[in-house]
Amino acid sequence: MKAQYLELVEAARRAKRRAFAPYSHFHVGAALLSSNGRIYSGCNVEISTYALTICAERTAIFKAISEGERNFKAIAVVSDDPDFTPPCGACRQVLMDLAGNIDFLMINGKGAVKVLSMKTLLPHAFGKKNLTRTKQHKT
Repeated sequence: MKAQYLELVEAARRAKRRAFAPYSHFHVGAALLSSNGRIYSGCNVEISTYALTICAERTAIFKAISEGERNFKAIAVVSDDPDFTPPCGACRQVLMDLAGNIDFLMINGKGAVKVLSMKTLLPHAFGKKNLTRTKQHKT
């Protein structure tokens, strides 16, 4: 694994320790690598009405975007689950829109790593191109 990715995985592990999941006890940490080498981490934050909960992936990317970052290379996501934890649908869409076809590293509770591209995780993504076509058809 690339040295930068090892650092990214470690940052995601640290973020997982900060997760706030008093209801599900499902702790997740994420770390997003920008094109300039900066790492933005995030954890899941659970609310009693689950619909308002925010996932670790979105916490990390919203943090990066709010700091002015716009170009990304990869994101690592760590959980204690013995299986790999793929991103939810909302995270897939947000990551594809804001980060593009970056590498998505899933690290399970045993420490195994699986790397997939965002395009593999969301092969037929809705995006800006769809909105542009719709706008062109209306004129």
